[in-house]
Amino acid sequence: MAARAPVISLAGRAYLRIRDQILKGDLAVGTVLSRRKLAQALKISVPPVTEALLQLESEGLIESKPRVGTRVRIPTRADVEDRCVVREALESQAARLFSVRSTPAERSELRRMGRQVDKLYACSEGDPGDRNLLFSANTYHMALHLRIAECARSPALRDAIEKEQVLVFSWLFDTAAQRHTLGSNYHAQLTAALAKGSLTQADAAIRHHIRRGLKEVLAGLERLQAGEGGWRRKRRQRGASK
Repeated sequence: MAARAPVISLAGRAYLRIRDQILKGDLAVGTVLSRRKLAQALKISVPPVTEALLQLESEGLIESKPRVGTRVRIPTRADVEDRCVVREALESQAARLFSVRSTPAERSELRRMGRQVDKLYACSEGDPGDRNLLFSANTYHMALHLRIAECARSPALRDAIEKEQVLVFSWLFDTAAQRHTLGSNYHAQLTAALAKGSLTQADAAIRHHIRRGLKEVLAGLERLQAGEGGWRRKRRQRGASK
């Protein structure tokens, strides 16, 4: 008898829908969120949306500010650097455990996933205007990182990494159109290093991968801040000229 799929509550469904909209860039950083409008769009009542937003806020995806309300969180440089410390600690441990606990079949699977991630990002970079394609690439990339933890045989570590991955990819999306080409075999090289079974090589490879991602997010933040600051300067200049 086939196992029944788990029942997801209204709040759980709202959480997943809103989270996906953030990850897809439909709700960009800084977007103000209305509980009533979200409830109408999702065709549910306000209380489940409120519960979903509280969960998203606890995970760092959204924030509540006086005189602003609830909005998709705008990370600072300190936020990004601090989360990178946590992510590197979690994922380096997962990579080390993967190198000693994974089976040969799982290592082959991971290498296939690495090649597929590279293909998806190559397609995305060829068509930067296709948001759905970029979302698919990011989603599969996140699945790759979660698979490493799953093969490390640590469910708690896998769940902790998922929270960090969601946060990182929500920050990456708004800068992805200006990202530098990663290279045709970037993730293939990463997964090959992890599949060798060397604890030190796996650790070094994943740390390099995460630190490169950190630089990309920080560069994107600088561009966003420069644009926002430029807008503010222009606004002040217009006000002064009246």
